[in-house]
Amino acid sequence: MFLTFLRHGSVAALFAGVAVEALAFLLGWLTPSLLLILLGALLFYLSEYGMHRFALHAPPVPWPWLRKMQHRLHYDHHVEPNRLDLLFLPIWFLVPNLAIAIALVALVFGWEGSMSALLGMMLAILHYEWVHYVAHIPYQPRTRLGRWIKQYHLRHHFISEKHWFGVSNPTLDGVFGTFHGPDATEKSATVRKLYS
Repeated sequence: MFLTFLRHGSVAALFAGVAVEALAFLLGWLTPSLLLILLGALLFYLSEYGMHRFALHAPPVPWPWLRKMQHRLHYDHHVEPNRLDLLFLPIWFLVPNLAIAIALVALVFGWEGSMSALLGMMLAILHYEWVHYVAHIPYQPRTRLGRWIKQYHLRHHFISEKHWFGVSNPTLDGVFGTFHGPDATEKSATVRKLYS
């Protein structure tokens, strides 16, 4: 199960990035900041919800090349939620987004500070990818929390695409009113085919 998880390009790249940063911190080439590592993770969790709700579920755009990107990034994942090649963030999407985020963090905290934030972002993305992976494979998590998070995310795919946007945690669903109990929403006719 874990080896299948590692086989996906973005996941392997994230693990490599974490290893390089950890080595740089251990060798003293960079000084880690726990506060900025936590800030990087928090920034990702905020963007996870915002991106999922407002960008990945945005109406189809008029430009074919961008519409194709929308399908690869999320629409097709709703059509075939168990296809692993549609599950993970593609590297062509992940790397530019991380670069932009780190450049913005560097403007405020400097280059070295941005490296700590990058570590936090990569660890949070790995957490997100793992939770998302486990939600979509035929595996029953061992913990009660793991089972709850899995069924929480699967509601988004099989009950309503208009709720339950938090993949790795439901916190922002609670803040923004998209958190619902399993029986609080009737089944959406477009949960599998967004904007059909």
